[in-house]
Amino acid sequence: MMAPKSHTLFHFTKGKETLEKILKNGFWPRYCLEDIRWVDQSDADYIAFPMVCFCDIPLSRISEHVGFYGSFGLGMTKDWANKNSLNPLLYLASSNNLSSEIRSLNKHAGKCKTDDDIKEAKETMRYIYMHIKPSDGNMLVDGKPVEKEFYQESEWRFVPKNENIKPYMFKDKFDDEDTLNAENAKTLEHTSLKFTPDDIKYIFVKSDSDIPGIVNFIQTELDHFPAADLKILLSRIVSIESIQADL
Repeated sequence: MMAPKSHTLFHFTKGKETLEKILKNGFWPRYCLEDIRWVDQSDADYIAFPMVCFCDIPLSRISEHVGFYGSFGLGMTKDWANKNSLNPLLYLASSNNLSSEIRSLNKHAGKCKTDDDIKEAKETMRYIYMHIKPSDGNMLVDGKPVEKEFYQESEWRFVPKNENIKPYMFKDKFDDEDTLNAENAKTLEHTSLKFTPDDIKYIFVKSDSDIPGIVNFIQTELDHFPAADLKILLSRIVSIESIQADL
């Protein structure tokens, strides 16, 4: 019987160079725009939160996912995910009692007695919202909204909390390239998500022809790890091309 969820968390990207940077430096939480119109009471349609996104869909469903997000990536153990505060998202249907109660968090935060209490309550509320998505909605791709059935993505997130970074940005700040680059540089410095070879179950490349290049990268750029660890890491490399041929 096929498992409905994978025991591995997958992160995919479109470029080999990005995969190499992740292998060398860890995952870089970057600010991503989220459609928050489902909240109703927000004064903005989109807010950017710092995050790294993963999914635990089974490999049998990987084709559609990599077609949208890219064919290079890593599969990480769930033990690593749990140790690093990753959490699956809560998906909300369009309108029901639960979504109404979560929306009411805004009202509750506004009833705090002092401005400091209101600020703290709203910060907590926004952090919770970073882990909630509507089951269906849209995301911006190259500035254009794309309809997505988010529930099918089985998303997990790493959302850093650190006093040196902004917990969120409104869209006007996100759209300013200098501001965005400066804030992303802070998340790189203070909140990069590290791992060791033992935490990696898969290294994905697009095609078999990409394998020699990633082998060379691991042998030359990750040689600070023990040789035995590198041999195991090399055995984790697999191409999406070969997987799709067998699914």
